[in-house]
Amino acid sequence: MGEDLRFSEALRRAAGPAWARASRHAFVDRLGDGTLERDAYRRYLIDDYAFIDALAAVLGQAVAAAPGMRPKAKLAGFLAALTSEENDFFLRSFAALGVAEAEWRTAKMGPVMQAFADHMAAAVHTAGYPGALAALLPAEWIYLDWGTWIADSRPMPADFYFAEWIDLHASPAFVAFVSWLQRETDRVGAAADAATLAEMERIFLKMVDLEGDFFDWALGGS
Repeated sequence: MGEDLRFSEALRRAAGPAWARASRHAFVDRLGDGTLERDAYRRYLIDDYAFIDALAAVLGQAVAAAPGMRPKAKLAGFLAALTSEENDFFLRSFAALGVAEAEWRTAKMGPVMQAFADHMAAAVHTAGYPGALAALLPAEWIYLDWGTWIADSRPMPADFYFAEWIDLHASPAFVAFVSWLQRETDRVGAAADAATLAEMERIFLKMVDLEGDFFDWALGGS
C-alpha cells in the first residue's frame, strides 16, 4: 500500500471514488444547507437509530477483544457517548420531526443498514480486534470528513436536528476519537501479517461502499 503512507491513509486512498461518493454525498450536502427533505431525514434517523443496538454490540465485542486497558477505555468511552448524548439527540429530533414513539421503537433496519450491521458483526467475528478497527474506522472517519467539511465551509442550518448532527461529527471529542482510531489501526497494521492486512482492507472498502449506499437509500427510500 506504499511505504510512505500511514496504513489508515493507504486504506482511505484505496477506497478511491467510493470515499468521495460517501463523504460528499448529496444527502450530506443538503443536510449541511438545511435543504434536505424532511421525509428523507426522518427515514435516515429512524434507520440509524434502529442500527444503534447493533453498533453497541459491535463496540462491546471490540472492547472485549481490545489488547489492553487504554484501547478498551477509548472504545468504552465512545460506546458511552453513543448511548447518552447521541441517544438524547435522536429522541429530541424524533419529537421535532413528528416521529411517533411507536414508530421509532418498533422500526427494523432497512436492507442497506442491515447489510451494514451484518458486515460489522462478521468483521469482528472473523478478524477479531483488527476487524473491529477496520469496520469502525471508515464508519466514523467518513462522518468526520463530511462533518468538518460542512462545519468549515458554511453557516450551520437553523434547525437543531441538522445543526447538532453536524456538530456531533465535527466536535473536538469526535476528532480526537477518530484520530485515535487512525493511530490504533496504524499500530495494529504495522504488526499484522499479510493475510490480516488484506482482510482489514476488504472490510474497510466494503464499509465505505455501504456508507454511500445508505445515503442513496435515505434519499430514495428503496
